[in-house]
Amino acid sequence: MNQISLVQKELFPFKKQLTEHPVYINLKTLKDVRVFMEHHVFAVWDFMSLLKALQQKFTCVSIPWVPVGNPKIRRLINQIVADEESDLDKHSNPASHFELYIDAMKECGASTQKINELLINLEKKNILDYLKSSPLPDAIKSFLHTTFNIIERGKNHEIAAAFTFGREDLIPDMFSSVLKDVQKNSSTNLDAFIYYLDRHIELDSDEHSPLAMKMIEELCENDSEKWADVLAVSKLVLSERVRLWDAINAHIRTHISFN
Repeated sequence: MNQISLVQKELFPFKKQLTEHPVYINLKTLKDVRVFMEHHVFAVWDFMSLLKALQQKFTCVSIPWVPVGNPKIRRLINQIVADEESDLDKHSNPASHFELYIDAMKECGASTQKINELLINLEKKNILDYLKSSPLPDAIKSFLHTTFNIIERGKNHEIAAAFTFGREDLIPDMFSSVLKDVQKNSSTNLDAFIYYLDRHIELDSDEHSPLAMKMIEELCENDSEKWADVLAVSKLVLSERVRLWDAINAHIRTHISFN
């Protein structure tokens, strides 16, 4: 069994917990979906920061241009960036996946107030400083804090692990669970959300996840310490996702929104 398979085996209980989480069956009304999206949008946003951190690490983003790093990893990252930052919406207009999600929120009546407040505050504050005094729910703050701590530590294989096993390898199965229950309540108000879920399932399962796995293998090779770090970081970020899902489920069940 290769190292990737060993990591996946260790992470299986976490993935199972997320793909079978009760939050999905509780998405029974449009209001439930709105609550889910108002929380989940923060994970959609911080995903892009993980991706851009990888791009800064493995490609040249300064002038004058010089060839940086491993060409194989460079190509992997640039391919994923192109899809995530410059995809097409359901009308074939260019948009990042974050912007697709915001459009889906607006279409179904979910509030974008809190995510907009975060983006505005980041013009003046560092993200970790903002989180210290932020009124966001603890589960969201903890999720974001974990992501940006990993980024700030600056270890390439750890950032790649959070991206690969905490996002790309998880999303197809997890979003399939979301989609199955959201479609039961399908209406014109959810068309953009269903498009977003379908698009992520398509890209991540067929293209991004295999590319990300190759990136991990290229970064860690036969270094046992790096593989141990990959496993530890992956367990951490998946645990944070479980905590976030638990919080969303609690908000849905009690009909309490943080907006």
